[in-house]
Amino acid sequence: MKLATQALFVHLLTATGAVFAMLALLAAAEEKWSIMFLWLVVAFAVDGIDGPLARRYQVSVNAARFDGVLLDLIIDYLTYVFIPAFALFQSGLLPGWTGWFAIIVITYASAMYFADTRMKTDDYSFEGFPGCWNMLVLVLFAVKPALWVIVVLVALLAVAMFLPLKFVHPVRTARWRVLTLPIALFWTGCAGWAAWFDFYPDSWAIWGLVGSSVYLLGAGIAQQVFLAKG
Repeated sequence: MKLATQALFVHLLTATGAVFAMLALLAAAEEKWSIMFLWLVVAFAVDGIDGPLARRYQVSVNAARFDGVLLDLIIDYLTYVFIPAFALFQSGLLPGWTGWFAIIVITYASAMYFADTRMKTDDYSFEGFPGCWNMLVLVLFAVKPALWVIVVLVALLAVAMFLPLKFVHPVRTARWRVLTLPIALFWTGCAGWAAWFDFYPDSWAIWGLVGSSVYLLGAGIAQQVFLAKG
């Protein structure tokens, strides 16, 4: 198979995320939250695979007709931001003004962040919270914390998108990758398991989600602290 064809297939793989986004949205419209999250987990898995493949087959050179970065951003906004924000609003976890606050803050701040030319650092981490609202909202569905906790988390993470804080990329950030990548894979497994069993409250996957989420949120900041001390 020619390299150009292989590179094109990577673009086609990335584009499947749009289909999974639509399937997730259809499930969300019917308030079938577990099914919605299962499709988002599939999209999340594809997003983790297509990046390394794109670099391996040099899609920007061998399939230059399609802009892989732009394609990825479009799908990420749908699956990481738009659909999770809708679910948070429609599910009733945030009733009244709190729901409106969340969807406006999440969608508006994320649109600006996704257009930020400084969103990546020299070590391929993210500068500012990278808009992974799909991960947050899934954990919120699993844990169902108090309303004020959700509002505070949304507000803090929206502000954190534009602060000089590092958040690791599980695949591309080399520092601690030997730990970060397995934890990210563990998070994905926990997410799929929790959604498949309709967020059963006593499931081990719930605690796995919480623990791995705390690590993934804090690893980059911890690296900043250790580097500063070093």
